[in-house]
Parts: sequence; structure tokens; C-alpha cells
Amino acid sequence: MVERVLVTLDGAIRDPDAPLLYADDIGVLRGDGVFETVLVRDGQPCAIEWHLARLRRSAEALELPAPDLDAWRTAVQKAAKEWGDTSEGLLRMVLTRGRDSDLGRYGDLSAIKDMSPAEAASTGYVLVVPVAERVRTARAEGVSVITLSRGISVDLAQAAPWQLLGAKTLSYATNMAALRFAQRMGADDVIFTSTEHRVLEGPRSSVVIVRDKQLITPPAKIGVLPGTTQRALFAEAEKAGWECSYQQLFIADLITADSIWMLSSVTLAARVNSLDGLRMSAPDHAPEIIELVDRGVARPGSIADW
Repeated sequence: MVERVLVTLDGAIRDPDAPLLYADDIGVLRGDGVFETVLVRDGQPCAIEWHLARLRRSAEALELPAPDLDAWRTAVQKAAKEWGDTSEGLLRMVLTRGRDSDLGRYGDLSAIKDMSPAEAASTGYVLVVPVAERVRTARAEGVSVITLSRGISVDLAQAAPWQLLGAKTLSYATNMAALRFAQRMGADDVIFTSTEHRVLEGPRSSVVIVRDKQLITPPAKIGVLPGTTQRALFAEAEKAGWECSYQQLFIADLITADSIWMLSSVTLAARVNSLDGLRMSAPDHAPEIIELVDRGVARPGSIADW
């Protein structure tokens, strides 16, 4: 069984144990870059076109050179094929601004966004590793969640776009700190809230609630990352007769919901079984939600629909 697969954007399969990044790569020094996490299932990358579309959108937000999506698509398919179809894999697409020593030659960083990736010497690669055991547990048993304030207003994303709230950047230190805090409190995951007590998102997931035959998630305009798995669920659910909408939610909406779901690219659908210590029973519709997500991510998605 292959334990790890590493592919660079030139299509080369690399030794995952050999050095790849330079010590002065801006992605390491400053977290200046973007990434996508994709589930590899049955040897295929799930919802890959939506992930590529979000990678491009995140790169644009950071004023990185426009990613060559054909090169990324080829690298992803090669990595997934090399991984095989015997087990699920976690595939990461990573794009950084490149080396600090290279950037110093340009002087004005704003000029880099108009260069090709080759001209700007950005760093890009695809890595596949095994799916963590916690993922399987979350799918099967659900997750216990606490709400934590993110300390920001829902107006921040539009008032200060340089905060990059809607981009999937490499700067995940705050998200990981929140998860560590949750673990110290005896919980598995976190739902962030705004200073107005509005529901935002999880550190690595979208939040979706079920109310009768309706699915509701917070809108991207309040500073949450548009979720690929959430979008896949909505696409399938609408076909199955569900009403899907984007609405601002309060913590009270979580408590009174029929169920709460944390949706992410690798875990897929994890039901919240406990919220701030309040136990939440499994609803009758839980198997249907899981099936809708599975069907949704099995499709490649469409860049045009992002």
C-alpha cells in the first residue's frame, strides 16, 4: 500500500521523503499561499472542479499568479492514480508565492500577480496521505462541538477585504489553536461566532442546519469560506426536493434546529451530537443527508457553477 504520494506541477512524481521546499519559501515564512484539501475515493478526486475553482479564487484574492488549472488538474489526476483505489486518501493542493530571495528581485509585489506562475517562481505541489482515523469516527459517531467567538463582525469581510476571510489561505494558526482549545474542553470541534453572535463556520468545515425539509448555511458575504461539500450537498438536495438557502443564523437557531452538520472535503458529513454540552439526538433524516453528500461529492462539479 502506498503511504504518501507527491506530484509537482511539471507532472513529476517525487520522493515524498526528499526535500522539496526551500527554507525561505514564503509559504513557510509567512503562510503566504493558498491550498485545497480533496478526498480521494475509489481512486478519484472528489468534486475536483469546484476545488480548482476555489483555488483560483483564493489565488486571485492573494494576488498570486493565476493558477494553470490544466497543470493542476493533471497533477491531481496523476497523484490520485498513483494513490490507487484500495483506500481513501487526503489530497492537498498547495500553492505559495515562492522564495523570499526571488521576490526581492521584483521590488513591487503588486507586479507579480500579472506574471505567469513560471515567471513568478511560485511553489506548487500535490500531496496525498492517508485519511486520519478521527475522520472515520466523526462520520460514524458525529462530533461534539463548542461555540467560540472569532472576535470579528459579520461586516468585516466587506469592510476589510484584505483580511482574506473568503480565501482558503495557508494561515491556519488561529483555526488550529481553536481546535486545540476545544480538545482541552473535551470537545471535538468548534463553531465560530461573530461579535453579533451570528454563526460563521468551523475551523475546517462549513455549518449547515436542518429545519423540517430545509437546509440552511451562513452566506459567504459575512466572511465564511464557500464550502465545496456544502455546495455539493445543496446541488443534490435540491434535486431530491429539499429547500436550500443561505441565511444568517444565531446560536439559538443551532439549538432549535432538527440537526446540525459540519461539512468538509475529507470528513464529508459529521453530525453535531453535542453543542456546548447539550446532547443532540440523531434525527430520522441523518442517513439521507449522508447519502446526499456522498452522491454530491462523487460528481466533479463545474467551475462555471462556482
